[in-house]
Amino acid sequence: MLPEFQTFLLAMTPIGELRLSIPLALTVYNLNWFSAYLISLVGNLVPVVLILLFLEPVAQWLSKHFRIFQRFFSWLFERTRRKYNSGIEKYGPLALILFVAIPLPITGAWTGSLIAFLFGISFKKAFPLITLGVAIAGLIVLVLTQAGITIERYFGWSALIGVLLLIGVSWLMYKKFRVKNKNNLNL
Repeated sequence: MLPEFQTFLLAMTPIGELRLSIPLALTVYNLNWFSAYLISLVGNLVPVVLILLFLEPVAQWLSKHFRIFQRFFSWLFERTRRKYNSGIEKYGPLALILFVAIPLPITGAWTGSLIAFLFGISFKKAFPLITLGVAIAGLIVLVLTQAGITIERYFGWSALIGVLLLIGVSWLMYKKFRVKNKNNLNL
């Protein structure tokens, strides 16, 4: 199978998305950065189109024909909108862009598409926002992957592992400091 096609298929996966396809395209398949980015971007957007166009009609059909789905979707919509509506109202379109743009597990195009569905954002509005988020996430992953390749190439695996450990420890310290300060403010 062609490396470009494999990259495209990896970008379509729900958890991996382009967070998986770009690093593999650059390190395993040896694609150039532009090809890896562009193929991953397009591959990551295919499920977005399918979810945004077909999830609502499927949910409506299931709700119409099966009472359990009607109750499930009613519960899901009410709960989600009650819990997260203030964030969506506060940040508007920026919330969807940022959610998709942060290249972490569970954030991304698939989840962004589901959020658009749950909040009733039309395809016409959601697709450009999600596309922008995917483009930003792709750039972040591309830069981080290229930085990792450069560190490994010039300084070896131990330096790369050291940098990753330093980032991980810094993140944990930040989270602990933030929680500690948040608790002090609530006293």
